[in-house]
Amino acid sequence: MQRPLTLNLFFILTVSLFLSACSRHGIYETAIGLERSSAGLETDTVAVDKLEIAYSRNHQAVNGDTIVMIHGFGANKDNWTRLAGHLTDDFNVYAIDLPGHGESSKPLDIGYRLEDQAGYVAQILEALSVDDAHIMGNSMGGAITALYAANYPGKVKSAVLFDPAGILEYESELVDLVMEGDNPLIPKKPGDFERLMEFALEKEPFVPWPIMGVMEERAIANREVNEVIFSAIRDAGFESDFRNAISRIQAPVLIIWGKEDRVINYRNGEVFAAAIPNARLELMEGIGHAPMVEAPAESAELFRTFIGLPAE
Repeated sequence: MQRPLTLNLFFILTVSLFLSACSRHGIYETAIGLERSSAGLETDTVAVDKLEIAYSRNHQAVNGDTIVMIHGFGANKDNWTRLAGHLTDDFNVYAIDLPGHGESSKPLDIGYRLEDQAGYVAQILEALSVDDAHIMGNSMGGAITALYAANYPGKVKSAVLFDPAGILEYESELVDLVMEGDNPLIPKKPGDFERLMEFALEKEPFVPWPIMGVMEERAIANREVNEVIFSAIRDAGFESDFRNAISRIQAPVLIIWGKEDRVINYRNGEVFAAAIPNARLELMEGIGHAPMVEAPAESAELFRTFIGLPAE
């Protein structure tokens, strides 16, 4: 059962913080912490070589399977909080901040190609003693999930790919913009983060202005590392290798794609489904690039049905 953060509670919290002269960053930290808690999550860190990796996990472990969640480009572990709220009663959830993202280390001098990042996921999960898990990934994280499933078949019970990157047989609005030198995924100045949200999401969740402002500040501060990561992925030029790799996936794969995706054309979902054995494609009407954010309950239900569990 999901533990939602009600609007009334959030309103009381926000007013109280303003009255106590709390900073916008204090409001942000308190609100995000309360939302994580309402989803049954707490945060921690783990050392992996010279990197510090931040992640969310169940506040209380349950007698169930493990789910690992891997965010997309420029995103972080909190992109999964709404979905996790529908799953932590029955599953042990780990949502990871990949290197270069969120609260994890952000070195500029390590590899950020998709295959590099799949290797980091393997190291992180080993450090967390996580084995034999369901793996979920969105966008860049979907491509990383697919590569991880291909390279570590004995460690993956199932894989769920939300609007995954890696195949661009059908071009999108993003491709046209990037070719023109305009990348809406990398905020550079005030107003760019709101544009990013509007571009990536068809069904935007409500985000109060103090929270949005802090999110924008952090996104702009991450511009340099985001440009390094985006260039590493864009310049890798290995789509044929990627297709060959995902053809080796042995675990059952569920592909969930929002039909209003402007970042990666949803028609690439058919290409993914054809390339991966035992893959099923589900298209979601009226949803953009992040179904787990835009339609968390429906996404959780699709996953439960896929692995043979009753709906929540």
